[in-house]
Amino acid sequence: MNYSFPENFWWGSASSALQTEGESQGGGKGLTTWDHWFSQQPNRFHQGIGPQQTSTFYQNWKADIQLLKTLNHNSFRTSISWARLIPDGIGEVNPEAVTFYNQVIDELIEQGITPFICLFHFDMPMAMQEIGGWENRDVVAAYGRYAQTCFKLFGDRVLHWFTFNEPIVPVEGGYLYDFHYPNVVDFRRAATVAYHTVLAHAHAVRAFRAGNHAGEIGIVLNLTPSYPRSQHPADVKAAHIADLMFNRSFLDPVLRGKYPADLVALLKSYDQLPACQPEDSNLIADGRIDLLGINYYQPRRVKCRDSAVNPQAPFMPEWFFDNYEMPGRKMNPYRGWEIYEPGIYDILVNLRDNYDNPRCFISENGMGVENEQRFIEAGQINDQYRIEFISEHLKWLHKGISEGANCLGYHMWTFIDNWSWCNAYKNRYGFIQLDLTTQQRTIKKSGEWFAVTSLNNGFEKE
Repeated sequence: MNYSFPENFWWGSASSALQTEGESQGGGKGLTTWDHWFSQQPNRFHQGIGPQQTSTFYQNWKADIQLLKTLNHNSFRTSISWARLIPDGIGEVNPEAVTFYNQVIDELIEQGITPFICLFHFDMPMAMQEIGGWENRDVVAAYGRYAQTCFKLFGDRVLHWFTFNEPIVPVEGGYLYDFHYPNVVDFRRAATVAYHTVLAHAHAVRAFRAGNHAGEIGIVLNLTPSYPRSQHPADVKAAHIADLMFNRSFLDPVLRGKYPADLVALLKSYDQLPACQPEDSNLIADGRIDLLGINYYQPRRVKCRDSAVNPQAPFMPEWFFDNYEMPGRKMNPYRGWEIYEPGIYDILVNLRDNYDNPRCFISENGMGVENEQRFIEAGQINDQYRIEFISEHLKWLHKGISEGANCLGYHMWTFIDNWSWCNAYKNRYGFIQLDLTTQQRTIKKSGEWFAVTSLNNGFEKE
């Protein structure tokens, strides 16, 4: 069968500043939380590899953009590092950063690749974290000024802006589950961080609208469809609460301009609501977006709890559900994630039916595999498993579009094997193999497949 996609479909990939640029303490850049955490606890990072050892995009941006062209990208998402542009989070702009980002943006456009630019991809300036990070409304205001600075500097050429990438992840990692700095386990503080992130997002949207900038502004959310183990009311309720906490806590504010009433009621009943100010509701309402980026990797399968909650334990989302390991599920054993291609379709149907079918695109979808060198054939990684992963997801994406979903593109994570937080280079995701020792780049079989797919605006598959 031929899977053809709409005219002007966005074909590309996604990356981030911190994971690719390198020069984490050079070029006038300020420290991020990642630089600080790595200096304090390098043992928390796979093989002791920190953010200074990334894929050297700061030096090799021109050659890398040429590789994007070779892969027939018509669009590419990356981020601006707040700590590189404004080293202390507030104050003077770093001219070296302005030069670098201008060069990247101009070269992308020169090569016919539309830049999609995200303002925050997990990389809090350490100077901002030292005064409380997202727990502090002064940081929220500082982020709004940073966003406004970006729009003024680059908004004449960048037409697709995103305020945050996966804003739920710093909440989960930094304030619930101890896999990001500052390694806090405290739901009320987590709720405050999530709430203030929504306020920061809305400040940026307001600044964008006030500046009458061309183009559009959105946000990138990692959506994990919540599937109940069964249709038993207890399982259905468990899945509903998981969906409220992990999807709708950001999805509803940015698409509807308000929080789900049942989420507010739930947190209020457990005395976990963040502090609100009277003007917040109007600000949140102003944060409604033009374009939603959807990162989809895995579903969330849940069931009702099998045991009582320990009343002395910290309040957690898992007070309301247990994770469910569905028998027979397909897995990526290297990442420990379920592969469930219909989830991408279910997300689109939900948006179509319950959120007025917003303009959206798949901003990330990817498969990380360990020790890919074992698949080298004639000097090239034969990652047929990644081609299967992409094409099977694209089939379900195509079905969603054919049934009316307003999905405008597909970006793979990621362009080149890049550094991935505490996992460093444990799993490789790229279309292009990176040799860490020599920094040599080699296109994988999946990269060649994607280049043809983009060129043809579709693919053939039985």
